[in-house]
Amino acid sequence: MSIQIGINGFGRIGRLFLRQCLKRSQLNVVAVNDPFIDPEYMAYMLKYDTAHGRFDGSVEHDDKGIIVDGQHIAVTNGMGPTECEWGDFGADFVVESTGKFLTTEQMQGHIDVGAKKVVASAPSPDAPMFVMGVNHEQYAGEAIVSNASCTTNCLAPVAK
Repeated sequence: MSIQIGINGFGRIGRLFLRQCLKRSQLNVVAVNDPFIDPEYMAYMLKYDTAHGRFDGSVEHDDKGIIVDGQHIAVTNGMGPTECEWGDFGADFVVESTGKFLTTEQMQGHIDVGAKKVVASAPSPDAPMFVMGVNHEQYAGEAIVSNASCTTNCLAPVAK
């Protein structure tokens, strides 16, 4: 049984997260929400990444989403967390990778429309933060968490 995931924000972090999910059979991205990117441009950005190279697989699109290695991923263009009905896509987890919606109140919007848990890819002013190799064992099932920042994730395990 795979974990059903939605991605809110298809910038650098959202695209890299999708690439990593595609390498793991237990993770299944069912939808991507980004108000500024249509499926055609999403497919292009995923396929041709200037920093990480060309995607090693097939990437296509239709008017409702992107098709990656034969798997259809729905694309929506909502402006905020409550404007993508994650529950309709079966998303259990949402990765909040816009960098904009970082308070627990804002991220609660994802849960209000069907997600069960939310992980922010940036520091939050009020959500618990967990960093692998530092304090991840303290995670106690919170519905909304932050994975801190990319700098923190690189430096903290070494500094510990």
